[in-house]
Amino acid sequence: MAVKDRDRFSTATRIRLLGEQTAARVYRSQTKRQARRSRLTGRAALLALVLCSMVVALAYPIRQYVSQRAEIADMQRQKEEAAQRVEQLRDLKARWQDDAYAEQQIRLRLHYVLPGETGYIVVDPDAAKQARTDQSAADRPWYANIWDGVDKADAAADH
Repeated sequence: MAVKDRDRFSTATRIRLLGEQTAARVYRSQTKRQARRSRLTGRAALLALVLCSMVVALAYPIRQYVSQRAEIADMQRQKEEAAQRVEQLRDLKARWQDDAYAEQQIRLRLHYVLPGETGYIVVDPDAAKQARTDQSAADRPWYANIWDGVDKADAAADH
């Protein structure tokens, strides 16, 4: 019996017992992990299926919500621009109510002069040619197109 007790406390015996206990723990944890893994896989698949169906079900309403918010923002911007334009028009109306401003604009735009004044209009010939060539052929009368053709032919013959 004394030999058996001495054998039980020997280092080799203790190391062997520790190895067997560790192996048993590893084996148990692997079997538990495999059992847990198989259970989690089914749960994970179900969870993924539920999440995907939620995403698909909510995709269209969320897209509609975002587009409607963008429309609302655009309409608010248009409302602000319209309010600014109304304010500008009110200012312009108030200016036109002033006789001095109305007289100034009439003299400027319609080239009116007061009695005793002499009116002059200076016409730049280069500006007149430029304005005439800036118009497209469809916007001008037919005789202006013919005259431009004559001018171009004359200018080409001079060079």
